[in-house]
Amino acid sequence: MTMRMRFTSTGAAILLTVASFAVNDGASAQNTLRRLSLKNGESIELYALYFVSNCHSIMIGLPEIEVLEGPPEVALSIREEPVLPRRQGCAAKVAGGTLVLTAKDVTETAEAKLTYRLNYKTKDGPRQSSAALMVSLFPDH
Repeated sequence: MTMRMRFTSTGAAILLTVASFAVNDGASAQNTLRRLSLKNGESIELYALYFVSNCHSIMIGLPEIEVLEGPPEVALSIREEPVLPRRQGCAAKVAGGTLVLTAKDVTETAEAKLTYRLNYKTKDGPRQSSAALMVSLFPDH
């Protein structure tokens, strides 16, 4: 009977530890959102957009941007241009573009979460990626 109680308290301690890690992971994930600040009228280049296989583009056209959550004062666009697929270690540029975030019509200071999805058409079929970031907006006083 003593061993059963010891196992039960040990099991409870393990469960509490696992639960605290799960709670902390959620909190740290929210705290690690990329944070950006923009004044009214400013634009920021976020990153290069491309889809490659063996350092050759398999993207058909530019991806479509779908804003899932975000303030009306920000807009995402794609500037079409050749880009270098650095993550894949490619030496030459491929067809693609740069994702650009723009603030417009900002009348008061605000902070909001922006969540978006990119829908790619590729030679291998449709693909998606998504991201979220915190955006601080400031009027141009």
